[in-house]
Amino acid sequence: MLRQLAAVPAKLFSGAFRQQYGAICFRFINDGPGIEILVITSRESARWVIPKGWPMKGKKPFEAAAIEAWEEAGVRGAVKKKPVGRYTYLKDLDDGDVAPCIVDLFQVEVIEISNDFKEHGQRILEWVSPDEAARRVREVELKSLLVEFEVRPRNKRNPR
Repeated sequence: MLRQLAAVPAKLFSGAFRQQYGAICFRFINDGPGIEILVITSRESARWVIPKGWPMKGKKPFEAAAIEAWEEAGVRGAVKKKPVGRYTYLKDLDDGDVAPCIVDLFQVEVIEISNDFKEHGQRILEWVSPDEAARRVREVELKSLLVEFEVRPRNKRNPR
């Protein structure tokens, strides 16, 4: 990681960060308090990552994160509209260049899992504990967010 950072100092200090939106997809274990987090492999390097992608025209950030979760992992669910955290990383671009990115993360409580999605067969998907998810990903800030991840409760509508 430090070697990658050293190669792009001008970009890092020019404020040229690119925005992305990601999803921390989780499910409860046996309807209890414990959770599992979905990790997927990247298509190019087969590294463990979470679903994420670029902003989408006409979509709010949380909507873009939910779409990425569906396209990359075949999951849908209840998405929180406010980010639960953010992390930075260096994205290898198709032209061989590297772009520093900031990823805002949105909580997605998975309700539906499908085998019929855009990138099916291009990635490996696994449900793991938050600690195991943190061990698998490379980005230090993301590791910290996964270990400390706490489910934000559902909004309660005027109980009467």
